[in-house]
Amino acid sequence: MILKPMMREGIIPLPVAFISTISKDGVRNIAPYACVMPVLRPLDLICIASAFKRDTLVNIRETGQFVINMVGADFSDKVIPTARFSPPEADEFELAKLNEKSSETVRPPGIAGGYAWMECELFKLYEETQYVLVMGRVLRLEVDDAVLNAQGEFDVTKARPLMMAGTRKGMDFCTVAGIDHFEPFSAMFADGRDPLENKYQE
Repeated sequence: MILKPMMREGIIPLPVAFISTISKDGVRNIAPYACVMPVLRPLDLICIASAFKRDTLVNIRETGQFVINMVGADFSDKVIPTARFSPPEADEFELAKLNEKSSETVRPPGIAGGYAWMECELFKLYEETQYVLVMGRVLRLEVDDAVLNAQGEFDVTKARPLMMAGTRKGMDFCTVAGIDHFEPFSAMFADGRDPLENKYQE
């Protein structure tokens, strides 16, 4: 089957992250984003692709702060309440019946019930005619201990990350499962040493 090029998300399951911001007037906003990507390892940058007409983008422009909330599959019913249009003065925490989680380094709160929170500051905006790439610097990364394994590593089976595959008519929500296959980064290098190993030392 040959698909239209725009159907990329139909074959790439995407993580669904909820981005929380606060307007310059103090109104809380939440929006789900699927086009979210870390920028290389081991940098502290993360990139979000956004349409222009988003309150989230307006708030990030004006305040320079946001929180990327990673959530489990049980948040699938919160996508539409936070994605549909609501006036800028509406508090989307209240509309979606979500509770806030206090942030440590930025003003916008995170979302309680998620499994990880990235408190970010705006690093740079890359603007094109149809979209904006929002580059954020992660100031603080917190993960719920309940989704870690005995070694302190992320366990996808426990977290059940909310993901989405696009269809012609909408969004097919899903999650991800481990396949019990692990390879160290060092395996990619001829000398068997990961040149970035020291960056990951506590």
